Formats: sequence, C-alpha cells, structure tokens
Amino acid sequence: MDIKTTLLILALPIIGTFGYFLKAYIGKIKLTSAETRSQKIVEEAVRDAEAKRKELLIEAKDQMLRERNLFEKEMRDRRQELQNIEKKFSQKEESIDKREEQTKRKEKILQLREQENQEREEELRREFERHRKELERISNLTSKEAKKLLLSSLENEIKFDAQKLINKIEEETKITAERKAREIVLSAIQRSASDFTSESTITTVTLPSDDMKGRIIGREGRNIRTLENLTGVDMIIDDTPEVVVISGFDPVRREIAKLSLERLIQDGRIHPAIIEEVVKKITGEIEKNMLEEGEKAAFELGIPGLSRDALFALGKLKYRTSYGQNVLSHSREVANLAGIMASEMDLDVQIAKRAGLLHDIGKGLDAEGEGAHAIVGAEMARKFGENKQIENIIASHHNDREAESFEAILIQVADTISASRPGARRESINTYVKRLENLESIAASFKGVEKCFAIQAGREIRVMVENQLVNDEKAEVMARDIAKKIESELKYPGIVKVTLIRETRIIDYAR
Repeated sequence: MDIKTTLLILALPIIGTFGYFLKAYIGKIKLTSAETRSQKIVEEAVRDAEAKRKELLIEAKDQMLRERNLFEKEMRDRRQELQNIEKKFSQKEESIDKREEQTKRKEKILQLREQENQEREEELRREFERHRKELERISNLTSKEAKKLLLSSLENEIKFDAQKLINKIEEETKITAERKAREIVLSAIQRSASDFTSESTITTVTLPSDDMKGRIIGREGRNIRTLENLTGVDMIIDDTPEVVVISGFDPVRREIAKLSLERLIQDGRIHPAIIEEVVKKITGEIEKNMLEEGEKAAFELGIPGLSRDALFALGKLKYRTSYGQNVLSHSREVANLAGIMASEMDLDVQIAKRAGLLHDIGKGLDAEGEGAHAIVGAEMARKFGENKQIENIIASHHNDREAESFEAILIQVADTISASRPGARRESINTYVKRLENLESIAASFKGVEKCFAIQAGREIRVMVENQLVNDEKAEVMARDIAKKIESELKYPGIVKVTLIRETRIIDYAR
C-alpha cells in the first residue's frame, strides 16, 4: 500500500466526521433562517389583523353613529306626531266640553220650560174645572146630560158635514176625471213631436245661367209647351234672373215638373223627345217614391198587413196639403196621438194607430169633393181589405157617419189636436218659432229667472228661478207679472200656462 492510499484511508473518517458536522451546521443555519422567516410572517399577520380590527372597529362605530342618528330622527318625528295628536285631542276635548256646556244649558232651558208648561197646564185644568162648575150652575145640567146633548148636536152636524164631504168628493171626482183626460191628451201631444211642413202652390228652380232660359223655351216655345203639356203645370220665365217659377195646384205635378226640369238642365239636351223621355222616367220614380213613403210610414208606426194599394195611397199624401199642413205628416201625427191615448185608456192601440194613419186617405184622390174625403176614404179602405171597424172610424172622423167605437172618438180627438195645435195650420213656421222665442224672452227678462222653456207648442212657459233671489212670496208675484206681461205683449190662440219652479238644493260631501 503506498502512502497516498494510506493517507486516503486515514483521512476518510476525518472527512466523514467533518461532513457530518458541516451538514449539521448547515441544517442549523437553515432552521434558524426558517424560524426567522416564520416569525416575520407571524408578525406581519398580527399587524394585518390589528389593522383589519381597527378598520372594522371604525366601520362599526360609523354604522352605530348612523343608526343612532336615524333612531333619533324617528324619535323626533314620533314625538312631533304625538304632539300633533295630543293637540287634536285637546281641541276635541275643548269642543266636547263646549258642546256639553251648551247641552247642559239647553237641558236647563228645557227643564224650565217644562216646569212652566206644567204650571200652565195645572192652571188651565183649574180654570177648566171652574168653568165647568159655572156652566153646570148656569144651565142646570150635569156633565152627563151636557155630554148627551152635545153628542146629539154633534151627530146632526156630522151628518151634514158628511153629506157636504160626499158632494165635495163627487165634484172633485168630476174635476179629476176632466184633468186626467187633459193629462192624457197633453202627454200624447208632448210625446208626438212631429215635424211641420208648409207648402204653397208654386215651386222655383234655380238655373245655372240666364242663357239656359232660351234653351228651356226652345224654338217658338216648343220645349216649354211640351214640358207644360206633359206635366200639367204653368212655367213662368220672367225677368227674375236665373229662376224658373213652376205654378200648379197639384203638388205631384209640380214635383214631377221640377225634377224633370232639373234633370234636363243637368243633362244639357233639351228637345221634345228628350223631355218626354225624362218626364216619363221622373213620373215612374215619383210613383216608386210614393210606395216607399207609404211603407216607411207603416214601418215607423209598427202597422203590418197594409196592402200595396193602401201603401201607395198613403205615399201619395206626401204631396198633398190641407190648409198648408202636409197630409202624410198629419196622418202620422194622428196615428201617434191616437196610439198613445189608446194605450193610456186601455183601448186597442193597433186599431187606433191603423185608423189614424188611414183616416185622411181619401184626400189623395184628384176628384175628391169638398168635405167628402171621409166617406171616400172609408170606401177606399174597404177596397183595400180593411175591416168594418176601420171603415167606420175613417167615415166618422168628421161626423159624416155615427161613431161606433171608442177608437173612433179617439181619432176625432187626435185629428182635432193635430190640426188645431199652434204651428200646424195657417201659421208659418217662422211666425210660430218667433212667438215661442218672444214667450221665452218675456219670462227671461225678469230678475232672478235662471232658465225658461216654452213647451206644449207654446201653451205653457216653464220658468226656473234662483232660490237665493226669489222666495215663495216673490215667486207668486213673479208668476202673475209674467202672465200679465204675456197678455199685454203677445197675441196667441187659447191660453198660456205660466209654471214657476223654485227649488232648494242642498249639497254636501262625504269624505
């Protein structure tokens, strides 16, 4: 073994020992370094935890402060609310105390009055007893004898009063029956507000220019002569600018002439052949319109089963007038009035309305004689298939024959009402409306009048007055003054009823 090997062998334990201690030393150094780092981590964690704790503590204090402020605000609001409630209760207590005091005063007054009444009652009782004894002494009669005599006298008086009462009731019954009849008629008039049509014996046609007059006249007047011959009217072309006047007694012929002339003017071709064609066409249209008008009238009134001839005869009445009153409108009105009154009186409504619509059907004939249209109409109704009751009602509505039913009397009444009401005949619609306006203006001229309305075709003026300005006494005086002013300033048929209305209206609200 050489020296190097021997030295190496000897050095191995030393090297191993040295390595062991070196390794242990290095491990100790690492351990010390780890402990140091661990301690630093712990210290940093402690510092962070402390900072977090302080931060949370500050937030908790802030939250507590906010909640405290909110609580204090709520407490202030509640204290204020409690103060308000306490104030209201205090005011109510004061009001209750005042009412209680007033009630006590009233009770005291009532007690005093009751005591006074008792004293007066006692005094009256003593006075009555004194007078009774005095009367017994003077008359030499006891109370029983006086009662018997008094009852006998009262019995005779009661019998006399009973007879007077019976007579009074009978008289009131007559008046009530008359008033009820008037109410039925007035109700029928109010519910049947038909239109009024006033017609004359001339019709005018407006021309687009005066040059059209020459074309209507034609060469040597052949166009106008053809038109007049075909329609049966007179056409007047005078100096009136752009107007042709159609004159004729028959309204159907006037209507045919008017529509034919308007159709010719619109077409522009005016010569005898075209005129004849247009007049024929217009005549057919008018006849169709008559049938439609009759059907319309029957449908509106709810009258079924009328024959085609009856409907055509009804429609023809549209072009007829009687004293300025359109006959078809008048017939509708009579049917409405008769139906309403029949309903009020428990009569046959359908018979009344049917007869009312047909009662003037005889006026549609061209050859009708004066005053004979009722008989002619009854004969026409028989031909149209109407029953004998309808025939009798039509024939008797002007007393040409004797009425055989209550419905016949109703038709007479309804016919008279429709013909005689203001605005129906012999009075232009403008005059009629003007009179109603004057009637309302007279009532409105009085101080305290709030509204006024002329009703029942001008036979009544209804006046509403202001409650604060007009009391009951003034209302009576005002009604008389309005009536006197109407009498002095207006001319009118019959009488005008002045109805003054004063009402007290009290309004309150529940909250």
